[in-house]
Amino acid sequence: MASLGVNIDHIAGVRQARRAAEPDPVNLAFLAELGGADGITVHLREDRRHIQLRDVELLRATLRSRLNLEMAATAEMEAIALRLRPAMVTLVPEKRQEITTEGGLDIAGQEQQLTALVGRLNAAGIPVSLFVDPEADQLRASQRSGARWVELHTGAYAEADWAGQPKELARLIEASARARQLGLRVNAGHGLTYQNVEPVAAIEGMEELNIGHTIVARALAVGLEAAVRQMRALVQNPRREPLFNAAFP
Repeated sequence: MASLGVNIDHIAGVRQARRAAEPDPVNLAFLAELGGADGITVHLREDRRHIQLRDVELLRATLRSRLNLEMAATAEMEAIALRLRPAMVTLVPEKRQEITTEGGLDIAGQEQQLTALVGRLNAAGIPVSLFVDPEADQLRASQRSGARWVELHTGAYAEADWAGQPKELARLIEASARARQLGLRVNAGHGLTYQNVEPVAAIEGMEELNIGHTIVARALAVGLEAAVRQMRALVQNPRREPLFNAAFP
């Protein structure tokens, strides 16, 4: 049964659109927890376009669930992680002009640098997950890096049309099995919605799904606590037969 990590970046994005004090993602994280979130995920970006350092500090001090800090592999972010010691660090790629993360981290192409960083974080007692595309070479490089987790990038699956979704789901299933054979634990996320999440949640060995935008969007209609409860029900009790593009009940 997969757990649910709720990404609250887009709540902070609304605040930063006006450089205002509200909505405060720290306060709303508590509603996500009341809705059943098993953890809260935030991406502290170099350009600080949504989550701010103040948010991460307060979340680290006040969350009852666990804090997953998404971050680029930079010296600045490493220093912040070592100081705050979140429950998990997820290393992600970061481009200044992108709207959101566009793909997985190229572990194989920067293995030496990332292995050193993973080693330092592990030595400080901080578990590390690597956000990767569901590709064999990236999974093998992730295992060699010393990371204990990978988070499979589900963007291609989420963006596929009804004819392409089964193929992309099969890639995720295969990648999950391969990762577990390598001794890696498996999370997943990116672009998952109420309509497409269940087949991914049902993948054998899937431990956690990190989901943000669709929950925040639904919360505009039903409220954050209810939106998290509805997503958690799908993640923890998925239908085993994929119903691609089915409407949310």
